[in-house]
Amino acid sequence: MTKDDSDKPIPRFLGRDAPLPTSPETAILDYVPNPRAGELYLARFAVPEFTSLCPVTGQPDFAHLVIDYAPDQSIVESKSLKLFLGSFRDHAAFHEDCTVGIGRRLFDEMQPKWMRIGGYWYPRGGIPIDVFWQSGEPPKGLWVPEQGVAPYRGRG
Repeated sequence: MTKDDSDKPIPRFLGRDAPLPTSPETAILDYVPNPRAGELYLARFAVPEFTSLCPVTGQPDFAHLVIDYAPDQSIVESKSLKLFLGSFRDHAAFHEDCTVGIGRRLFDEMQPKWMRIGGYWYPRGGIPIDVFWQSGEPPKGLWVPEQGVAPYRGRG
């Protein structure tokens, strides 16, 4: 995040060409001030085409991610999130590591009031794997809708 002459934060990537980071570790996430700080609400990112690589075979893995969070003082800038998530395309990690690692990094850096991530992984070898992580109990009064991803049922 950079600042302009008025000392306002300006996201690094918004409105600019930005190459895909080479790895999740080198990806930079931008955060901007929450325009509704002080209000309790939930923000959701649905990522139906997430990809990474199997660390054993190198074959692609596909998932539908749903990231829910109750912001506090900052929110994640969506283009930087898109680039961060895209950096997993050539990253080899197990489903659990990808899902929990994404949630943990966002939570640790953004410091929302609450966060959860659902990783709904498509089957490879005949077994779908769903991975869930949350930071703790949701704040009292927060509306937390279902994530809306149907369990894998195969064909039909």
